[in-house]
Amino acid sequence: MNLSIIIPAYNEEKRIEKTLREYAGFFGDDEIYVIINGCKDNTLGVVKKVAKDYGNIRYANFEEKIGKGGAIIEGFKLANKEFIGFVDADLCTPPEAFKELIDNINGYDGIIASRYVKGSKILVRQPLMRRISSGAKLFKKNAIKRVANEIKEKRWAFDVELLYLMKKKGFKVREYATVWKEPGHSRLNLKKIGPEMFTSLIKLRIRNFINN
Repeated sequence: MNLSIIIPAYNEEKRIEKTLREYAGFFGDDEIYVIINGCKDNTLGVVKKVAKDYGNIRYANFEEKIGKGGAIIEGFKLANKEFIGFVDADLCTPPEAFKELIDNINGYDGIIASRYVKGSKILVRQPLMRRISSGAKLFKKNAIKRVANEIKEKRWAFDVELLYLMKKKGFKVREYATVWKEPGHSRLNLKKIGPEMFTSLIKLRIRNFINN
């Protein structure tokens, strides 16, 4: 499929093995980049173990936390296939659902797995902040390489800035109905990321107002 899939991972030793085996098996001819983001557990060891069984798994380990957005940006630097996308390490988006993004990007420059359009299936309801900070996205290489170096947000507002820059540069991005599930307990501290998200969005708005 000429595809690169980026999986950011922060303390995912209990969940990432299943995700990697399902994705690496399903997308056997495509490359998967795991960006290990300042983990304090054995995520690196688990990734190394699984990578021995699949030739399409590659990984980069950052000892200091660089944020989910920072990890994805590092993945953008490594990925070089025609289509470049990212997905969470918790298997909220099954590989079959990610494949549908590829099949339906068509004439668009990017496509987002959306839980809000008609036809989507949410198997487990989650708070708004949990839904905002998650999700699979896919882009054509020429588009994502144009915006990747301009992204400043490294945490929860990363996705917002990414889509803003895509629109600003005239790229077309569509939403696509997806299946979304939550296999296991989320480790996100929603009380903490709520104010963080709000502050990041304000900073993003100010920064882009100044630059325009």
